[in-house]
Amino acid sequence: MHTVTEISQRDEFIENRTYDEIAVGDSAVLTRTLKPEDIQLFAIMSGDVNPAHVDPEYARSSMFHEVIAHGMWGGALISTVLGTEFPGPGTIYVSQTLRFSRPVKVGDTITITLTCTQKFDHNKHMIFDCVCTNQDGLKVIRGEAEVLAPSEKIKRLRVPLPEVTISDREARYRRLFGKAQGLRAVRAAFAYPCDIATLQTAVSVRDTGFMEPMLIGPEARIRALAEEHALSLAGARIINVAISHQAAARAVEMARSEDVAAIVQGSLSTEELLRAAIAPNGLRLQRRLSHVLYIDVPSNPRPIIITDMMVNIEPSLLDKVDIAQNAIEFAQMMGVPEPKVAVLGAQETVTPKMRATVDAAALCKMADRGQIVGGVLDGPLGFDNAVSLISARTAGLKSVVAGQADILLAPDLESGNMLAKQLEHLSDAISGGVVLGGRVPIVLVNRGDSIESRIASCVLALLVANHLRARR
Repeated sequence: MHTVTEISQRDEFIENRTYDEIAVGDSAVLTRTLKPEDIQLFAIMSGDVNPAHVDPEYARSSMFHEVIAHGMWGGALISTVLGTEFPGPGTIYVSQTLRFSRPVKVGDTITITLTCTQKFDHNKHMIFDCVCTNQDGLKVIRGEAEVLAPSEKIKRLRVPLPEVTISDREARYRRLFGKAQGLRAVRAAFAYPCDIATLQTAVSVRDTGFMEPMLIGPEARIRALAEEHALSLAGARIINVAISHQAAARAVEMARSEDVAAIVQGSLSTEELLRAAIAPNGLRLQRRLSHVLYIDVPSNPRPIIITDMMVNIEPSLLDKVDIAQNAIEFAQMMGVPEPKVAVLGAQETVTPKMRATVDAAALCKMADRGQIVGGVLDGPLGFDNAVSLISARTAGLKSVVAGQADILLAPDLESGNMLAKQLEHLSDAISGGVVLGGRVPIVLVNRGDSIESRIASCVLALLVANHLRARR
């Protein structure tokens, strides 16, 4: 009677079957479903970056019309069966043939069946028929393996493998940039673009069709910088302004007159640009200006919005009402219909000596009374309890916000800034930020921001500008 072994990779032990324990006709079966990260890991390990496997745009134009697995991914699963279970530890590969019949696509469930067809007592060699079929029962791979089977019994604890996190920064940026597809480009004032990073950003958003850049600054210096770095300024209008504070004032003036729909900070200071924006003839409307940072952390299931890390130094309770409302409306623009807002504090209990906890409690009550609308607020919440369901449950918190916050409202600029920069630099996060609450969105930058992060901020400004335009 032939035996069929269903292989589970969750067993505590790994145990072989010796040459004498396997009869001709015995078989073993392993089932695996192809996930996108399987393809990425195989490409990283092997170096095989054939665009048919790793480039969705190219794959759509190929004969299969979508990304497919590397052929040897299926071959590796055959090796998994031979090396871990059938025969298992002690097995030595001698030869392997493979014939590929069909592609394996993301989501396909592959069943690998190995059947012993021959045994050679003189040298303990065995021949296995190897068949891989998909969820429809169609043959994907067929081959034959010859191995030297183990003669001694081996049983070992299964060695735990480390957790693997794939941080595909480019893919996460593509998802964010995809939110701007189909939107009409906006004219944007680049205030004092006298550094290469700002100029490269302006050229990039022009080339992608996100923005029509208006470069406000000393024309000779801008052109010299572009020539030095071989950047074409075709299609980018230059408004000749000698010094930085005049560039900030001119950008604000153009926003007030609706000549531009967004402002992007160049090499002038943040304080200089904001001073022009909040001046009596500036960009403020009824609400206070505030900054939101859209941050996508690989280990978190969804992006988070942090506010405020760049504008309001020590916001009052009423300032925080505007900060929360700005962030809620931004989250809705980003596709979150009723965002969950965690008002951060050092602890979950309200303590008069800690103003952040008192403000948090007041904000939640104000939301209950309709003074903040569109989102669900809870606080004070520590950062851990705001983003981790396990932490929230361990702390005994009963809240629809705890553990699954969409927005983190920081107590002040210092804490918000440190939180954001820690995530950006220690967790391989991608991010983009924009100032809300005024006539037009404003992009503020840090000197260390990458070009991708700057472009992401411009994409967010484009989304906000289109939203404001639709409301008018």
